[in-house]
This record gives sequence, structure tokens and C-alpha cells, in this order.
Amino acid sequence: MCRMSTITATALSLSLAIAGTALAKPATPTGGTTAAKPDVIVVPKMKPAGTLPPETAQKASAQDREMAQRLDPLARAAFWAKEIQIDGRDAQAGIGMSQALRTLGNYDDALEAAQRVLVVDPGNVEALLEVARAQISRGQGFYGIEAARQAQALAPRDWRPATLLGVAYEQASRAEEAEAAHKLAITLAPGNPVVLTNYALFLAGHGKLDRAEALLREAVSKPGADTIVRQNLALILGLGGRLDEAERIARQDLPPEIVESNMAYLRNASASGDVRSWDSVRQGQ
Repeated sequence: MCRMSTITATALSLSLAIAGTALAKPATPTGGTTAAKPDVIVVPKMKPAGTLPPETAQKASAQDREMAQRLDPLARAAFWAKEIQIDGRDAQAGIGMSQALRTLGNYDDALEAAQRVLVVDPGNVEALLEVARAQISRGQGFYGIEAARQAQALAPRDWRPATLLGVAYEQASRAEEAEAAHKLAITLAPGNPVVLTNYALFLAGHGKLDRAEALLREAVSKPGADTIVRQNLALILGLGGRLDEAERIARQDLPPEIVESNMAYLRNASASGDVRSWDSVRQGQ
């Protein structure tokens, strides 16, 4: 992994940290080896409409499904794969599979799983959101815009389509529409740490580090703020030259070797004048 990827691994995945399904993965120290890729989960093919599950097959209970949501991503994917094998029209299973695969980094398969749900249930808001998330995760936010728009039309008071649209528009280089979507998300969910952080990253990407820092500090103070929110604040502080505070925050959540690697880069870049803006970090320049 390149030294820039080490620093941005947490920050660039924040925008999908919605409804408890974050994309963040542990960063790898510079010069280290990347963790072994998880076992491949094969997404079961959807059964034809009207196909009934075998008489001997029993779908998991509501309690079992709730418990499955607390499993690690690989176990969740295996659980939902079994449910889909029993009933290919099971929307909850398809969405659960999509979320698990996306968390594992299998974005193409996650997209396919969500799209299959929409074949039998075109107005499923959760599936539309998963399509948008998967496209954004693939770096193809433009192709997630329509799904997020449809979700927004179906659930106009839901903040999630708006914040996803903000990220998707930014990936599509449509800054004015992105900022409008982020502001709408804040109107719909004031004080939500995910919404605040997504808008902060947008502002940072446009050189407004002071405003980004203020929003991230607010986000960190809110209930529900997680590791990813704090690490984005640490990164923004590092870019602003406040390395001591950035390091203190980073050490709250990251292993010592990762912190040392990240801080070494920031110190070296600061000393050489290479840290110019969030955008330079984001683009790997």
C-alpha cells in the first residue's frame, strides 16, 4: 500500500457509513503487507418469480435475522446467502447480502445483490440506497445518482438519500449539486454525525479546512460518532499542522504502528511543504 493510501484509508470511506453499515477498513502500515483477502462469497442466483422454497427449507426467524446483523461481515454474507438460496425473492436477505458484501469490499457483487432485489421490488428504498452506496464505493458515483434520487422521491424526509446524493454528485464533479444535497441532509437530520462528516469532507475537498474542522468537531461531540468520524478529524488537524492533537486523537482508535506510519508521513510532508490541502491528499498527489 502506498504511503498516501495509509493515511486516507479511513477518511475516504466515511461517506458510506450510513445506517450502521460503514466501509472503513484497517489501514496498512507503510511498507507492510495487506491483510489476506476474505473468502469469496458467491452470490446465489435469483430464482425465477413464483419459485417456492423447498418444503424442507425453513427461513430464519426474525430473531435469528436480528442476531445475524451483529455477526462479522463474512458470517453475515454466508447467513444471507443461505436465506437467498431458500427464497430468491427475499428482499431483506438480498439487502443484507449487499451490505455484507460491500463491507467486505466486494462492491460489484454488492451492487448485483441490491439490483436483484429491485427486479422483484422496484420501489424498495433500502435496495435503492444499497445500489447508490455500491456505486459510490466503486468510485462510480455518477451511476448511483439515479438510484439515490428514486430513494429520495420515495422517502423525502429520509436524510440518507440526500447525503448519498451529496457524495455521488461530488464524484461526478457536480459541486453545486453536491453542496445543495449535503445542506438538505443537514436540514433533515441536524446534528447527525454522519451527515456533518460527509459535508465536512466535501468542504475539505474544496479547500475549506477551517469549516471542515468545525463540522468534524461538532460531529465528534454527537452521540453515535464512531471511529471513522474521529479519524477524519485527526487527518484534517494533521493537514492544518496541528500534529500533536491529531496524534492524540488517532491513538484513541488505531494501533500504534498505524499511527506511527500516518504521523511520520504527515510530519515529513509538513516539513517539506508537501501538505497543501485535503484535495492533494484525497487525490494521492
